[in-house]
Amino acid sequence: MKTLLKTVSVVALGFAASTAPAMAADDTLKIGMTFQEMNNPYFVSMQEALKEAADFLGAELVITDAGHDVAKQLSDVEDMLQQDIDILLLNPTDSAGIEAAVQMAKDAGVIVVAVDANANGPVDTFVGSKNRDAGYMSCKYLADELGGDGEVAILDGIPVIPILERVEGCKAALDEYDGITLVDVQNGRQDRSVALGVVENMIQSHGDLKGIFSVNDGGAMGALAAIQGSGRDIKLTSVDGAPEAVDAIAKGTPFIETTAQFPRDQVRVGLGMALAQLWGARVVPAEVPIDVMVVDSKNAADFGW
Repeated sequence: MKTLLKTVSVVALGFAASTAPAMAADDTLKIGMTFQEMNNPYFVSMQEALKEAADFLGAELVITDAGHDVAKQLSDVEDMLQQDIDILLLNPTDSAGIEAAVQMAKDAGVIVVAVDANANGPVDTFVGSKNRDAGYMSCKYLADELGGDGEVAILDGIPVIPILERVEGCKAALDEYDGITLVDVQNGRQDRSVALGVVENMIQSHGDLKGIFSVNDGGAMGALAAIQGSGRDIKLTSVDGAPEAVDAIAKGTPFIETTAQFPRDQVRVGLGMALAQLWGARVVPAEVPIDVMVVDSKNAADFGW
């Protein structure tokens, strides 16, 4: 099967070289990807999948880490364009703030695919999780586990579109339960240490708190430490599917569910969309939503990115 796939890939690349003006026949495909951060297993696994794909294609890869600094991400994209990349895979740290970089890339004839979070400007394709569904599924799970009754809080994060959509989905789910009351929404910055302090304050401020939804697993791990330190019976759900979170769920901690995303699939599909356009496809979708999946004690042991 691998031999067949490599044969198909070689034929496809040969076809691309003969039909697409973006690359000369003797050029090496050059792919750039800028990440909003790399201090996160989610993006580490995405990078690993991208490196595997680039090796398979014989492509050159340029990867940068913005560290949640939009100015750095703009500069990183400028540097990539100076290196004559053919494809830009963009994981924006600020959807609006990165628009100038998208426009620069398009002006240079580069194909731009946003991955995980969309960006303003003339992006060719956006590939990302169904984040509203993820927030909805996770908070519905939490409400059901509470028997449809009790006080809950949301541990919010950086205001990028995926996080905003998760919170929107969560609130929509909680609104379906007359007995559930949302008593607090605070920003944990999707960071374990920040979330720890934030959730400690939440717990102290709300004596009847029964559940917390975190917008990502990084924040959830800080929330879990705060819950365990308090000795209170507070249930925790989240979004992502990170290995550490899945392990905590499998061990029967107060962390009872995470709605998992598939970062490896996102970047693979994103690269596929870019290659299709590079090869001259005219009907590539503008958006490709990727399904999410509930991971709880029933399936945590078998789940992994």
